[in-house]
Amino acid sequence: VQLQASGGGLVQAGGSLRLSCAASGFHLEHYAIGWFRQAPGKEREGVLCISTTGGNRDYSDSVKGRFYMSRENHNAAVYLHMRSLRPEDTAVYYCAKSQYSDCPPALERVYDYWGQGTQVTVSS
Repeated sequence: VQLQASGGGLVQAGGSLRLSCAASGFHLEHYAIGWFRQAPGKEREGVLCISTTGGNRDYSDSVKGRFYMSRENHNAAVYLHMRSLRPEDTAVYYCAKSQYSDCPPALERVYDYWGQGTQVTVSS
């Protein structure tokens, strides 16, 4: 099982980015996928999750209305669409595979495989 996060970079406040998570070694269509992030000096926190049916579950109030997830099972990919980015969104973003088809609570222990992370930096 592997997850490969990509798409991070440097963007100005108010800008947009799309992060990708390429999945391999398992049947993506059977599992909910989450995105987490870790800002410098802070604990890793949940951002969003997408269920097998495409429903989104917000893990962070700060991203509501600005971020959403989509998935393309035939391409073995999941995406995090981010807009209206803020400096406080600066973090390393990780995608992770849950053990369920529906989005679980934002608990790291229910996510069994993690990608390596991609850096997102938002300048003011």
